[in-house]
Amino acid sequence: MSKHIIPIFFALDERFLKYGIVSLYSLRENAKSDNTYKIYFLHTDVSPESQDKVKTMLERPDFEIEFEDVTGYLDSIAHKFPLRDYYSKTTYFRLFIADMHPEYDKAIYIDSDTIIQGDMSDLYDIDITGFILGACHEQAMVQVDEYGTYVEKCLGLDRNLYFNAGMLLINCIEFRQRNVLDRFIQTLQVYDCVVTQDEDYLNLLCKDHVLFVDQRWNTEIFGVIPYPIEEAKVLHYIMFNKPWHYETCPHADIFYKYAKQTWVYNDILEDLHSYTDEQKARDQEGYANLLNLAVKETNKEDNYLSIINKRHSADRIAILQKIKQYERAGRFDEDVEDDPPAPVLMPDDINYLNRSIKQRAKTKVAFKLAHRLVDNLIKDKKLIIKEIRGIENFKNLQSGALITCNHFNAFDSFAIQLAYEAADQPNRTFYRVIREGNYTNFPGFYGFLMRHCNTLPLSSNLETMKKFFDATNTLLKEGNFVLVYPEQSMWWNYRKPKPLKRGAYVFACKADVPVLPCFITMKDSEELDETGFPIQEYTIHIPEPIYPDHSLSYRDRIEDLKQRNSDIWRTIYEREYQTKLSYMNMPEID
Repeated sequence: MSKHIIPIFFALDERFLKYGIVSLYSLRENAKSDNTYKIYFLHTDVSPESQDKVKTMLERPDFEIEFEDVTGYLDSIAHKFPLRDYYSKTTYFRLFIADMHPEYDKAIYIDSDTIIQGDMSDLYDIDITGFILGACHEQAMVQVDEYGTYVEKCLGLDRNLYFNAGMLLINCIEFRQRNVLDRFIQTLQVYDCVVTQDEDYLNLLCKDHVLFVDQRWNTEIFGVIPYPIEEAKVLHYIMFNKPWHYETCPHADIFYKYAKQTWVYNDILEDLHSYTDEQKARDQEGYANLLNLAVKETNKEDNYLSIINKRHSADRIAILQKIKQYERAGRFDEDVEDDPPAPVLMPDDINYLNRSIKQRAKTKVAFKLAHRLVDNLIKDKKLIIKEIRGIENFKNLQSGALITCNHFNAFDSFAIQLAYEAADQPNRTFYRVIREGNYTNFPGFYGFLMRHCNTLPLSSNLETMKKFFDATNTLLKEGNFVLVYPEQSMWWNYRKPKPLKRGAYVFACKADVPVLPCFITMKDSEELDETGFPIQEYTIHIPEPIYPDHSLSYRDRIEDLKQRNSDIWRTIYEREYQTKLSYMNMPEID
C-alpha cells in the first residue's frame, strides 16, 4: 500500500538555511512515519555542499528532501514583472508553488522561522475544497490597532479576516484555476504594497476564499497567546524578535530544544552571542519604522483602496457609505437607495388570486421571459450561483411554507426561484412578495414581469393590504410557497443578517405553516460588474424548516419563530464568514 505523500515547501537563502534546518528537524521529529513527506527548499543560492549536508543528516525513507533552484523558473516569468526586485525575494516564492508543481492538488508552505510541534499531516488532511488557502489569523493586525487600521483603510480588508502567510495550506487546484499568480502580477502594476509585501497581496487576491484553521497551526510569538504554548502545533517567531538574536525571546527554549539536536547549533549560538546592541537598536528602529509605515500608508491620499475606489461607480461608493451610516445608527429597516415616488396600489387595481385563463397565459409567458433573462445573466456571469446547500429540506416539505431570505440585490429572488425549481415541487407554486413601487412603477418588459410572475405586491393602502393578507393566507393554506424578506430593507451586497421584523412570522402562524429560513452567502468573484465591483458568487443555504410551537401563545409563537430564524441566520453567517456577527452600533451578538 502506497504511503500518503505530503509536499511541504520552505523558501530561503544560504544565510537563513541554518534556521530552516532547525524548523525542518522539528517537523521531522513530530511527523508520523506512516506518511511520506516530500520537503522542498525553494532557493537561488544554497550551495551544493550545504544541500548534501542537509540530505545526509535529515533524510530518511519517509522523509525526502529536495533543493529546488528556482532561478530558471524566475527567468521564464521575468517578462511578466515590472521589476526583478518583486519576484527575486524568497518571500515571494510561495506564490509560485502551485504553478511550478502542477502534479500537486494540495501543498503546505511554511516559513523557516518556525518550530513544528504537531504532525503536519493533520494540517494537510484538513478539507479546503472550494478555498484557495487554509491559513491562520494575523495577530499583528488583530492586536495592534495601527496595523488593523492599515488593513481596513489602505487595503479595504477586515482586520479580523487577514491571515498570516507564514503557514499556508494551499489548494493548488484553486490557486491555478483562479489565476492567483497572474492576478498578483496584475496587482503589482496597480500598487506597491510595502508594509507586509506578499502577505498583503495574498490577502487581497484570496479575499473570501480562505479557510481559517485553528490558530495553533500558526502560533505567532507576538502579543497575547490565548492558550498554553504546549498546545501550539507551529510556533512562528515573527518580525524582529528571533530566538537566535535575543535570549529574552519568548519561548526561545522550545527553539533551542530542537536546535541542540542539529549540527548548526553552535553556529546559531554564535549568532546569538555576537548580536550587538547596535543591531538590536536597529531592530527596535525597524519595528517603529514598520508601524509608522503602516500609519503613513493608511493616511496616503492615493493608497490602494483610494486607487481602487476611483475605478468604482461614485454612486455605488455613496451607497456603501450610506450603508455604514445606517448600520452605525441602527436604521436597519430603511432602504439606502431612494426609489422614485410610486402610485398607490388601490384595491380595485389588483386581484391577488386571479386565476383566469388570460392571467394564467400571461404568467406562463412572463416566466418564460424571466427564465430567458436569468439564463442570460448566468451565461454572462452576472448571476453566479456556486452551490445550493440543503436542497433536501426544500424537497421534503409536505405543506405550504413561508420562505424567508436576506435581501441584498434585485436578483436574490431569482436565486430562490432557482432553488425552488431544484427542489422539484411541481404541485406547489412559488410566489414572492414585492414592493408596491415594483408593481406600479415599472413600465414595459420589467413591469410585465413584476405584474405577472406570481408576485404579491405590498401597498400603502390599508384596504389593499387587507386583500394582500387574505390572499397570502389562502395561498399558504393551499400548500404554496411565499417568499418574504423579513429584514424589510435591501442593502446592496450587505452580508450580515439584519434584525428581523415580525410580519413574515405572523403569516406563518396565521396559516400554521413552517418557515423555510434560507440565507445566501457571498464571495467576491473575479468578474466585475458595470460599477467596477466584483460580481458576487452566491451559496444558497436551506436549513431545516422551523414550525410554529403550539405550546406557546399566538403572540409568543410569532416571536419564537422570528428568534429561531434569526439564530439560524446568525449561525450560518458566523460559520461561512468565519467571524462573529457584530454591528457598528453594538458589540458582538451573543
